[in-house]
Amino acid sequence: MVCNKIGLDALPALTNLSGRMMTDTSKAPFSGTMQAVCVTDPGAPDVMKIETLPIPQPGRGEVLVRVMAAGVNRPDIMQRQGLYPPPPGANPRLGLEIAGEIVACGAPSVGQIMPAIGTKVCALANGGGYAEYCLVPAGQCLPWPTGFDAVQAAALPETFFTVWSNLFMPSPITEGERVLIHGGSSGIGTTAIQLVKAFGGIPYVTAGTADKCALCEKLGAIAINYKEQDFAERLRTLTKGKGVNLILDMIGGAYLDRNLRSLAMDGRLVIIALQGGAKAEKADLARIMTRRLVVTGSTLRARDTTTKSRIANQLQEKVWPLLANGTIRPLIHATFPFTQVVQAHQTMEAGDHSGKIILTLDTPPQQNN
Repeated sequence: MVCNKIGLDALPALTNLSGRMMTDTSKAPFSGTMQAVCVTDPGAPDVMKIETLPIPQPGRGEVLVRVMAAGVNRPDIMQRQGLYPPPPGANPRLGLEIAGEIVACGAPSVGQIMPAIGTKVCALANGGGYAEYCLVPAGQCLPWPTGFDAVQAAALPETFFTVWSNLFMPSPITEGERVLIHGGSSGIGTTAIQLVKAFGGIPYVTAGTADKCALCEKLGAIAINYKEQDFAERLRTLTKGKGVNLILDMIGGAYLDRNLRSLAMDGRLVIIALQGGAKAEKADLARIMTRRLVVTGSTLRARDTTTKSRIANQLQEKVWPLLANGTIRPLIHATFPFTQVVQAHQTMEAGDHSGKIILTLDTPPQQNN
């Protein structure tokens, strides 16, 4: 261990990505078989088996990517356990983010420019990323940032799409705005710290060990060890009673009351996961009214392709230059060969990791007919 339809608003990113329409050759069927992770029945990591399947064919607006690396994410764990069913129409197999090379394209949607064959992309997949080949809507693809390899590129889509759409798209973070990020050492957390800091905000985080707190502080956050301190009380001291303007929460019910107590006037709480449960035993709802708080939530996978394409456009315009110049970097905890997917899931479930866990594939190129 080294350890759907694409909206016209997707055109800018696709134009920058490819610069030309697809050729007649790219329309040809891409035949053969591939190795893919399959789960027949939910359960522990060892229910995942690698099977041989036909290489899928791209439909309208889709590209076929030869996968070089794939990210492991918490929704993959939950889906494997039977706790997070894929939305209707999504690929039922595991894997939500990939990096690789486009080897075939479907027909373009009306007015759409498709990426060129051979383009190196990272992509937010609708499932099926744990495989040698994966179908992705073209609008959900982004070029590898300058200087990145496949492992680094595969660490980007799920976390950057999630953080950007929840923290930045509703309203831009302003200079000096205080943002609390739970799970600060996770892939989402380390991404959010860097983005908030890069755009002028002040990131506060919770983490569960001294080492994880130190890592978050190294990235530029003010860290609170939630096992040793009540984060709401500590925030009150750190902010001189003002509270934070924005909270990105992946814990849910167990933190709801303290999150509400931690928000400043007109603050916003965004819930993106429920690792601490979906129900709250108590919460002062009057605080929401008297402090004009906004409580919202979202999931990424169920959003339509047009919305995801819009997120991709903004990322390429506003964030990809920061990746290229080194202002922001994905934090990689460990890489595992594709054949060690069971060990990769075990590592994530142990909860001791900081940053991203990536599967690597040595997928041999195949010739389309």
